[in-house]
Amino acid sequence: MTQLSMPPFNVSRNAGMASPLHILIIGGGIGGLCLAQGLKQAGISVAVYERDRTPTAREQGYRIHIDPTGSRSLHECLPPVLWNAFVATAGNPGTGFGFLTERLRKLVIVEDEIFTGGVYDPAEGHHAVSRLTLRQILLAGLEDMVIFDKEFVRFEQSPDGKITAFFSDGSTAIGDLLIGADGANSRVRRQFLPHAERVDTGAVGIGGKLELTDRTRTWLPDRIKRGMNVVLGPRHFLFTAVFQRRLKQSDILLHLGDDIRAVGLNPEELLQNLENRDYILWAFITRRDNPFFVSDNLRGDALQGLVNRMINHWHPDLRRIVTETDPSTIQAFPFRTSIPVKPWKTTNVTLIGDAIHSMTPAGGIGANTALRDACLICGQLISVNRGESALLPAIEGYETQMLKYGFAAVKDSLRNTKQAIANQAARLAGKSFLKLCGVLPPLRRAVFNERWSDHSDLS
Repeated sequence: MTQLSMPPFNVSRNAGMASPLHILIIGGGIGGLCLAQGLKQAGISVAVYERDRTPTAREQGYRIHIDPTGSRSLHECLPPVLWNAFVATAGNPGTGFGFLTERLRKLVIVEDEIFTGGVYDPAEGHHAVSRLTLRQILLAGLEDMVIFDKEFVRFEQSPDGKITAFFSDGSTAIGDLLIGADGANSRVRRQFLPHAERVDTGAVGIGGKLELTDRTRTWLPDRIKRGMNVVLGPRHFLFTAVFQRRLKQSDILLHLGDDIRAVGLNPEELLQNLENRDYILWAFITRRDNPFFVSDNLRGDALQGLVNRMINHWHPDLRRIVTETDPSTIQAFPFRTSIPVKPWKTTNVTLIGDAIHSMTPAGGIGANTALRDACLICGQLISVNRGESALLPAIEGYETQMLKYGFAAVKDSLRNTKQAIANQAARLAGKSFLKLCGVLPPLRRAVFNERWSDHSDLS
């Protein structure tokens, strides 16, 4: 059996008696890599074990919306050069947030001041990012810390306070703390908290990308090009978002090229997937028991045809968005969600992100909550490394806060999902309320300031 471990450490973790920590992170997604970056900045030994065989194995194409919660976390954990690369390669999420009917009539447009909170500092702002580009940035400088092609199998806790991770190739790794960052189907969670379940919500999403070109810009409705929108039809729900680069590739290379190279990134490679990548993301949400949706195995053309049949009475421009989308970008994804769990006895195993509080995509909260987890637990581990706290109390502090805001986010995303698949009576009532928000600014501010809260009061 091959052992992948650091040299033996003093196992004492009492405050005031600082000794070297070695952290094992299972999973090299957004949360796990953000945490690894933060730990590296603090000089804490860390190893990330990722089952993907190569850094480029994940060809995830859909944008994600990084909100102020995620931005603060990335800014805190990343070195300045990588933070600057993140901001430069991200896109503008547009202005405001629109709620429209299926005939493109305005219900309410939530102005930018409410949506952004009137704050435009990138570290407190909104960003539209490519998953692939963000992952490349998060991997930069971690070459010796991220081990690929390592499929986690199980862990064992030792009386001396150490923990051992076992992998499918027969190798092991020993550390002081094991953090499950291995996503919604987490094997760490399955062993650690076998009662923590995920359930089907009854909803399914179908998403695609329409490239923004000179031709498509001429006919796309102005509101669709300007920012994020929810389109409420009589029976169905469509979300749209715009991804438009802030800077041209030449400008990024001019201002950041040398810095990016200095941290081991190839700027041309980093930027190549940004070329001709401005697009409209659309996501159609319906019930899984919809008779049109006959199988989870539908792909491309079949999904495109399915959505077109369900929106055949919608505004022609909305139908055209679906019709002119490249079928290769269209895919379906079931909406599943975690069931809230009660606090557990803290040990040297814990969880972050989807591994503990996976949620539906409705609302775009999941990635930002994972980043918040990473930043919070990083701060706790820094205090341990400095001798200011013992390990288990620090992890307990993290878990106490994370369970509150994490499952508050799960609740929000589930509420958004239920609204997306609500019956016609509930949808009609919702439209009436949105119209009222449109004509009463104080109500609009009260409703949407609360809706876009990051639950910071829960920490």
